[in-house]
Amino acid sequence: MLQNIRDRSTGWISKAIIGLIAVLLSFTGFEAIIRSASNSNNAAKVNGEEITLPELAQAKNLQNRRLTQQFGQDFDTSLFDDKLLTEMALKNLISRKLLLQGAQNSGFAASQASIDAFLLNAPEFQENGQFSAARYDQMLAQMGYGRLQFRQMLEQDMLLEQLQLGITASAFVTDKGVKAFAQLESQTRDFATLELQPDFGQISVTDEEVADFYQANLLSFMTPEKVAIEYVELSKNQLADRVEVSDEELQESYQQAVANLSEQRRAAHILFEVSAEQDELQALEKAKEAAQRLAQGESFAVLAKELSADIGSAEQGGDLGFAGLGIYESPFEEALFALSTDEVSEPVRTEYGWHLIKLTGVQAADALTFAEMKEGLLRDLRMDKVEQLFVELVQDLENLAYEAADLQQPAQELGLEIKHSSAFTREGGEGILANRSVIEAAFSPLVLEEGANSLLLELDDETIIVLRAKEHFKPEQIELAEVAASIKDVLTMQKAKEYTQEQGEALLADLRATKESVQQDWTSFEAVSRMHEDVEPQILQEVFRMPKPDKDTATYAGFSMQDGRYVIVRLTGVNTPDNALTAEELKSYKEVLASRQGQADFAAMTQQLEQEAKIERF
Repeated sequence: MLQNIRDRSTGWISKAIIGLIAVLLSFTGFEAIIRSASNSNNAAKVNGEEITLPELAQAKNLQNRRLTQQFGQDFDTSLFDDKLLTEMALKNLISRKLLLQGAQNSGFAASQASIDAFLLNAPEFQENGQFSAARYDQMLAQMGYGRLQFRQMLEQDMLLEQLQLGITASAFVTDKGVKAFAQLESQTRDFATLELQPDFGQISVTDEEVADFYQANLLSFMTPEKVAIEYVELSKNQLADRVEVSDEELQESYQQAVANLSEQRRAAHILFEVSAEQDELQALEKAKEAAQRLAQGESFAVLAKELSADIGSAEQGGDLGFAGLGIYESPFEEALFALSTDEVSEPVRTEYGWHLIKLTGVQAADALTFAEMKEGLLRDLRMDKVEQLFVELVQDLENLAYEAADLQQPAQELGLEIKHSSAFTREGGEGILANRSVIEAAFSPLVLEEGANSLLLELDDETIIVLRAKEHFKPEQIELAEVAASIKDVLTMQKAKEYTQEQGEALLADLRATKESVQQDWTSFEAVSRMHEDVEPQILQEVFRMPKPDKDTATYAGFSMQDGRYVIVRLTGVNTPDNALTAEELKSYKEVLASRQGQADFAAMTQQLEQEAKIERF
């Protein structure tokens, strides 16, 4: 494959490319070329800030995972066009960038101490109720984040939350508006319905009509496109037997584990942040004043709630939970590990500001014997070696699959089995054929048109496959005889629905003209609310859309249902309760309306930011 590319580069294609570049330069100049090259790794710019292609790819991947989590593994994402999904992901990134800029321009900020407090107290990163650095790294790896990247994301989320709460929580509604809304919500209606059923027995469909419909919709009567694939699968589960752990490695791992054990210390702190509003000396002076109040017997937890700039821990009395060595900044850690239980430090300076630190608890490190730890150490070492081998083999598989004309060489060199699938459509099948990445790759131009091996496909965190098309079944026209019966059913329903609608509209016109009741079987309903369960939702929706009838008269409306029925509604009364709202009901309605108004205000602000922004898409 690589040689074919090299060969083509010396032929007519390279000459055409050179000619195209010359034409491009003549029209746009070097500036356009340079600008295009400078944005080759960007998906967009928002007010000059870049959104990179890797960011877009990560957002799109996260979007697909959310769809799968929401609708299940069997959800067919081919229902959505790939370009549409890409556009959705880019639109979300642009909106996020705009909101972050809005938050920063409005002066919102998230302290590093708040981020630390969140990480230390997040249950997802804890083992036995304590922060675990190993679990933290493991969770980040599964999500595809580095430590710095995750902290930046957390900081951004905090800014966005502050901005959204600042807008939505400031919305308010008047008591008069609440009462008007409550009256509409509690309103009931008196009405009757008359249903006209489609008479399929009176409908005839000719063979000519069936043939005409077939000819007009030929593309609708095609066999589905199918493909059968062959693939090689690289799984971590396959590699356990390929790795060995020596006694020397076990002993070395045990010694490292024992050496890394340290006691866990539970800290609480009060942070006096150094910022544009409060300089170094002012923050230090406040820390000293708080230290004096503590010396006079005031509660550390109470002062933390009152004074601490670390909003993440202030509400917990400054508590940061248990942590070992290597978690806090060096000055903070040194002060903490020099304290006795319940002792408070002198003011300690870190990059966040000045801290008063209190040691509230100590848990001694428990060193297990080699025999007690051997099984766990063996498991961890095996996992580490499997992980390392997996990474190496993934790289090898990627290179071999790209260069090979089929899967024979990659399978042979890596000791993998070539597996085969049955034919499946773009809707997928069972097992790996239900995986959206597999379906998209199998029907991609690279695999179907070029006959090449696919790129690496990640089924999950432990499984990688490469596939190629074994057999391609293109769509074929279905003969009229095979679909004539179903076409006749469709046309029968269509004709019956149209005929019933004509009858219903004529009857509705008579009712509106004469204002007289028709001697037919009306079904009456009294005092029906918007949430009434015994009335079909479509009918209920139409009833509450109808205008209020005049005194001693009725209002009529008519509409077709999906099953071909035509329903006529006779509205005779609109009932609005006069009961005064209780204080609890008034509060509940007010919260609902204020929330709606706040969300509307936030949406309006987002729209305004977008209208005023300079957005470039590449």
